[in-house]
Amino acid sequence: MTYTPRNILVTGGAGFIASHFVRYYQTLYPEIFIINLDKLTYAGSLNNLKNLPYPDNHHFVQGDILDSQLVLRLLKDFKVDTVVHFAAETHVDRSINSPEKFIQTNISGTFALLDACRKYWLEELSLSAYDCRFHHISTDEVYGSLGRNEPAFTELIPYRPNSPYSASKASSDYLVRAYYNTYGLPISITNCSNNYGPLQHNEKLIPTIIDCCLRQKNIPVYGDGSNIRDWLYVEDHCSGIDRVIRNGKLGESYNIGGNTELTNLEVIKVICDTLNNLIPLNYNYTDLITFIKDRPGHDWRYAINAEKIKKELDWQPKETFSTGILKTLSEFVR
Repeated sequence: MTYTPRNILVTGGAGFIASHFVRYYQTLYPEIFIINLDKLTYAGSLNNLKNLPYPDNHHFVQGDILDSQLVLRLLKDFKVDTVVHFAAETHVDRSINSPEKFIQTNISGTFALLDACRKYWLEELSLSAYDCRFHHISTDEVYGSLGRNEPAFTELIPYRPNSPYSASKASSDYLVRAYYNTYGLPISITNCSNNYGPLQHNEKLIPTIIDCCLRQKNIPVYGDGSNIRDWLYVEDHCSGIDRVIRNGKLGESYNIGGNTELTNLEVIKVICDTLNNLIPLNYNYTDLITFIKDRPGHDWRYAINAEKIKKELDWQPKETFSTGILKTLSEFVR
């Protein structure tokens, strides 16, 4: 049975992935009204929401998901039937230096949202499981780290988080699942691999590489650059989320991956080779690579097995890493 959202609360909607989701949804479903709740911390920007296709069907609210009264008021005032929960502290390095922010936002903030939905949808309105939906965005980092020859993460692998960030996301996943099993709140969860694309904050790997190349600065590489990630173009991620919201089974988790495992050095090489063609200089951009001390708790390899969403929901990514990088560079190279 296909679920059809009508009024959506998107949390963290001025951030990288969520702002793409807002734009993606407005393009495909102009009739849906989107309430966008974002605290506008360093990672969120209203610039990400410029020139939306249907601005009259988008309402922005600056606020904190920890403010349970605000959340409940938004649910009621806008008759929200669907919550898509992106808001989170996400940077591993920052979680090492300031873990308390990650606990507050990622765990307590998720609790505040879940409980507001429980009170409004289940207690006040007595909605059925087919009339509302709470979708939670998570990460492959909750699964821990893989060795070179270990099979990719499936949805059945036990969580083994290694950083304060991934531990906080694992905790929030468990809370979401608990609200389904305890209260019957209709939920779904997606665990994605590393996202990239236009508008990403420059603290992340790919924007850092691009910025260093364009400014002709050293490209910092942790350790020996052999750490492996699966890379997912942001619009592919949005389409996967949409497929799960509309067609996914209640209470289930779905991995969303890009089918692109690359070492950090391979990522840098693809970007440098692309820029060598687009903006050639009298040297190779790879000459800017500088190896630095590895960070604590740096997981060696993440790899997503996305067979479940492919088989059950007929979804797979459209972009290769090369085509995704070209689209990403369009933000920087006009």
